[in-house]
Amino acid sequence: MHIIQSFKIVVHAALLICLCALFVEQVSAEDTDATITPGVLTIGSDLTYPPYLYLDEGKAVGSDPEFMRMIADHLGLEPDIVDTRFAELIVGLRAKRFDVVASNLYITPERAEVIDYVPYYETGDSIMVLADSDFTPRTPRDLCGKSVSNIKGASWIPKLDKVTEEYCLPHDKGEIEIHEYPTAPEATQALLSRAVDVQFADALIAKLAVEKSDGNLRITSEELLYPIPVGLGISQGNEAMREALQGAIQEMKDSGEYQDWLDKYNLEEPNEEQVRQVLQEQ
Repeated sequence: MHIIQSFKIVVHAALLICLCALFVEQVSAEDTDATITPGVLTIGSDLTYPPYLYLDEGKAVGSDPEFMRMIADHLGLEPDIVDTRFAELIVGLRAKRFDVVASNLYITPERAEVIDYVPYYETGDSIMVLADSDFTPRTPRDLCGKSVSNIKGASWIPKLDKVTEEYCLPHDKGEIEIHEYPTAPEATQALLSRAVDVQFADALIAKLAVEKSDGNLRITSEELLYPIPVGLGISQGNEAMREALQGAIQEMKDSGEYQDWLDKYNLEEPNEEQVRQVLQEQ
């Protein structure tokens, strides 16, 4: 009788352990499933920014879509890239319309106050003018008293405003007149139509614009301006998504995919110290 009771106790204990293990497994699975739609990675991107992001015959192409398709593949998820204008991306992320923003999103202290980042490459900015212009600005200080086109919401706009406040106006050189446009191509068109004197743009974007301008544009800055790391934007506190993205990137590094991607688009791996310095400016 005691043997039977002991056997029942052992069986019940074993069943309890199995049930607990199953429960823990289910909870863990729920905890790591941080996507809005199960099985799908919803990505917010502004597809008007070649060669980083653009539409080709209705398909999202460029460096960021290519990178995110690799990320989704490593996560075992279906990528869904949602075309959204740049100024609305962070709003959409915070409203939970996206799992992640991948859109050449510079890491800045201001943005880090409302979203979290997973760094994945580094870039910087350039100054463009018309090829027939006598104006040859090398640095932001050279833009005092000039009109400048920019993509709306660009991270360098507060920096240009700071140049106006701390240098241009104290030296009676006139403010840098900022003109914002919904897309980078529209900002370039403003320059081509002589509505502005200068365009301030991401260095790779500027390079591509010059190459496609039939000799009508030139870059006058001689070095990378405001070099800055770029990150995938995620909702604050979404540690499951952060760990998933970081894990996928590490797998891509281990396989060589990551370096191949950097080389293809002439990008660099983000400098961790620089990322820390940027975020410490908050």
